[in-house]
Amino acid sequence: MSSLHPSTIALSREGLADTDASVRPNPVDGEARICVKKNSENERGAAIMQVLASLLWLPQAALLAKGATIIIAGSMAEIHWIVTAIIIVGVLRALLDAFGARLTFRKARETLSEKRRQAILALSQRSPLDIEKPASGLAASVIAEQADAILPYLARFRPARMKATIIPLVILICIFPLSWVAGLVLLMAAPLIPIFMALIGWRAKAASERHLAEMGDLNAFLLDRLRGLATIRSLGAVDFTAQRLRANADELRTRTMAVLRIAFLSSAVLELFAALGVAMVAVYVGFHFLGQLEFGAWGHRLGLGEGLFILLLAPAFFEPLRELSAVWHDRAAGEAAIDALDSLSVTGLPITDNSRQLQVARWSGAPVELTVENLSFSHAGSHSPLFDGLNLEVRPGEHIALLGPSGAGKSTLLALIAGLAPVTAGTIRIGDTVLDANTSGILRARIGWMGQTPHIFAGTISDNLCLHRRGLTKDDIDDALRVSSLHKVANAQRHNYLGEGGSGLSGGEIRRLALARMAIDRDAGLILADEPTAHLDKATADEIADRLLAVAAGKTLIVATHDPVLAARMGRTIIIGNKTCREEHP
Repeated sequence: MSSLHPSTIALSREGLADTDASVRPNPVDGEARICVKKNSENERGAAIMQVLASLLWLPQAALLAKGATIIIAGSMAEIHWIVTAIIIVGVLRALLDAFGARLTFRKARETLSEKRRQAILALSQRSPLDIEKPASGLAASVIAEQADAILPYLARFRPARMKATIIPLVILICIFPLSWVAGLVLLMAAPLIPIFMALIGWRAKAASERHLAEMGDLNAFLLDRLRGLATIRSLGAVDFTAQRLRANADELRTRTMAVLRIAFLSSAVLELFAALGVAMVAVYVGFHFLGQLEFGAWGHRLGLGEGLFILLLAPAFFEPLRELSAVWHDRAAGEAAIDALDSLSVTGLPITDNSRQLQVARWSGAPVELTVENLSFSHAGSHSPLFDGLNLEVRPGEHIALLGPSGAGKSTLLALIAGLAPVTAGTIRIGDTVLDANTSGILRARIGWMGQTPHIFAGTISDNLCLHRRGLTKDDIDDALRVSSLHKVANAQRHNYLGEGGSGLSGGEIRRLALARMAIDRDAGLILADEPTAHLDKATADEIADRLLAVAAGKTLIVATHDPVLAARMGRTIIIGNKTCREEHP
C-alpha cells in the first residue's frame, strides 16, 4: 500500500491504510471522559427544562378550576384576566417544552457522535495482530446501525425518567393538603407501575441484548460470506449458505418480535393501572360532591374549584409514567447499544504509537538500514513465543525475501517492523532510530506497505491511489500509474467508480493499484510487501514482481512470500522458523 503517514493511521483487512484524519488521544483518556461528562450535564439541563414545562400545568390547572368556579357563580368580571393568564402560561409551557426537547435531542446527538468516535478511534489504534479485535462485520453493525438505539434512549427515556421522578411527587404535594383520600389513592397506584415496569424491563433488556447480538452475528456472517463468495461458488455451497442465512434471518425476526411483544406488554400494564387510578379519584370526588363520602378532605367538604383541580391533576399524575412506559423499551435497546459501543472502545493490543503530536517530516526516499536484535514476540493467549531472540540485519538498498511455512511468522515480523504491535522484548532499529511508542509514527513515514489483500474503497482509481493525501500533483499520479503499469486501466476507467473491495478490477490490477499507492509516496525508503504474488497466475505474478522491483529500485525491500521464483529475484533469502531466522545460501 502507500507509505504510512505518521499523523494518519487506519486499519483495514490487510493491515494498514492511509487516511487524512489526525491521530487523536486514546478514546479512554481524560479528554474523552470530560467530553462525555459535559454532554451528560447538558442533557440533564435540557431535561430539567422539560420538567419545568410539565410543572407549568399546575398553575394552568389552578387557573382553569378558578375560571370554572367563576363561570358557574355567574361572575364574569374576572374571567378575562384568568383566560389571559391561561393562554400566557400555555404558550410559555409549549415554548419551554419545545426548546428543551430540541436541546435534548441535539445533546443526545453529540453524545452519540462522541461514543462512535471513541469506538472508531479504539478500533483504529488496535493492532491487526490483535486476535481479540472484533470482526469487521460486527463492528460495522454496532457503529452504523445498533448505535442509533442510543439516540431515543438519551433524547426520550432519560427526560421521561426525570419527569416520572419529580412530577408525581410535586402533584402529590399539591393534592394531599386538599384531600388525603385522593392523595392516598394516587400514592397506592403509583408504586405498582414502576414495579411491573422494572420486572418487564429486566426481561426487555435481556431480549434487546440478545437481539443486538443476533443482529451483529448476522451482519458479520453476511459480510464474511460476501467476501468469500467466489470460494463458496467454487465449492458448490451456495444453497447451503443461503439456507443458513435464511435460518439466521428467521431467528432475528423472532427475536425482534419478542422485543416488540415485551414493549407492548409494558404499555398495556401501565395503561391499566393509570386508568384505574384516575377512575378511583374521579369516583371519590363525584361521590364526595353528592354527599355520599363525607370524609377525606381534612374535616371539611371540597369546594367545586378544589375538586376540579384534583380531577385535572389526576391524569397529569400518571402522564409522566405513561410517557416513561412508551419509551421503556428504548432503555433496554439503548443500554444494550451503549454496552456494545463501550466493548468496541476497549483498548486491546495497540499499534505502537502513543505520540500525541507528530511532526510530519519530509524524507528523501533514500534507502534505510534495518536492524532487529534479540526480538521476542508472543500472540495474546499463546504460551509459546512466536519469536525468541530473533536477529536480522538488512543493509540500505538491499532486497531480501522471507521464506518459511505458513504460521512461521513472516507476516507478523513485517507487522512488527511497521510498528503495528509492541514487541515483547528486543529492539527494532530503522536507520539510526529505535522503533518504540514515541518514534513509530515518524518512522512510518519512511515505510511503504503492501498487504496480502489490498483493500479497495468505493471510488475512482485516482481516489484509491491518493487516499485524500494533500500535495499530490497530476504528475505524481501519472508517474505512479506508469511505474505500476496501471496507466492503461486508469485511462479506460478514469471516470468509473470501483465497487467496495475492488469489483471492476482483476486480481492483478488490484495488486498494481497497491504498488501505485507505494510508488506515489517518494518518502518511503523501506518497503514491506506481504505475499505480493499470492493467488496469481504465473504471467501476472511475474508482471507484479517486475513492477514491485521497479517501485523498490534504490530502496530497501523486504518481501514475505511462499513464491520461490520471486524469492530468487531478491538479493538475499531469509528462512523464518523455529522462533528465529537463518540465511539461506545457494
